[in-house]
Amino acid sequence: MACRFLALRALHAPTMPFMSDILSGWTPAPAGYKHVVSVSLGSSKRNAREEVHLLGQPFILERIGTDADAKKAAELFGALDGKIDAFGLGGADLYVIADGKRYLFNNVKKLIANAKQTPVLDGSGLKNTLERDAIAQLDPLLNWRTQKVLMVSAVDRFGMAEALAQHGADIVFGDVVFGLGIDRPLRSLAALRNVAKLVLPVITKLPQDWFYPTGAKQESSVEGKGTKYYAWADVIAGDTHYAKRYAPKHLEGKTILTQTITEADRDWMKERGVARLITTTPRMGSRNFATNVLEAFFVALSGKKEALSEEEYLKYIREVGFKPEVNEL
Repeated sequence: MACRFLALRALHAPTMPFMSDILSGWTPAPAGYKHVVSVSLGSSKRNAREEVHLLGQPFILERIGTDADAKKAAELFGALDGKIDAFGLGGADLYVIADGKRYLFNNVKKLIANAKQTPVLDGSGLKNTLERDAIAQLDPLLNWRTQKVLMVSAVDRFGMAEALAQHGADIVFGDVVFGLGIDRPLRSLAALRNVAKLVLPVITKLPQDWFYPTGAKQESSVEGKGTKYYAWADVIAGDTHYAKRYAPKHLEGKTILTQTITEADRDWMKERGVARLITTTPRMGSRNFATNVLEAFFVALSGKKEALSEEEYLKYIREVGFKPEVNEL
């Protein structure tokens, strides 16, 4: 399952030498800017730093990958705490919202324990609003009732899963197929709810990379039992890394619905014959940032020090004018 669960060894407060090393190559935002930094367990090859201006406020949006090094990530949270406006947490989920219930992963709290002053957002709240909203906005284009959708993982994107079901899509949820390697596709929200209730309290204790590719694994792919579901589907929906990792070499005519995208991802999709790329998050600068970055962006924009309500996220989404981005490849 693409939920980013992390079994961490004890993490201690960073020592001053580590702080010095981390900050030596880092530049704070100019005066008057708000600064968001996503600390990710993903590949450092996907790092980015973009300047954007929205609603009259200049921002620096930054993503720093630690190549699956949890200790380095924890040190970054400590080193940058109080120096920026909001953190994003990439490559790990602090909690997920499934069927209206919030499941908190206490082990991931160790990863962000060094962030004492600056709020940390993992994208979970925004997934339940922005992505649900995106499905409704895309219905006139795609007519979901006519689409066969493979959602590679749904327990960490329950808002999208519910919205697809409500709009009548024919869906296969791949949580068991890809997350556990068992060829048992889930074909209803009821089945997904049952799996969520059974596994979410348990898998918090398991190593993250059992479920989700981090570091170098984000650059490799594994073809297996799920290949036939890719072939069946018109639309491949879900996390970019997860969708790419289990994808077959041929995706001719498919639509991919995802979030964070780099130019390398676009090239990968073109090489495999993907016909259409749709991102639930808009391009900002040279890339589409992940939901954790955008959730941190909205919190920084609000001036608050904690996650916003669903109503507040939707209000900012409307004000900023975020809409799904459709790219014909």
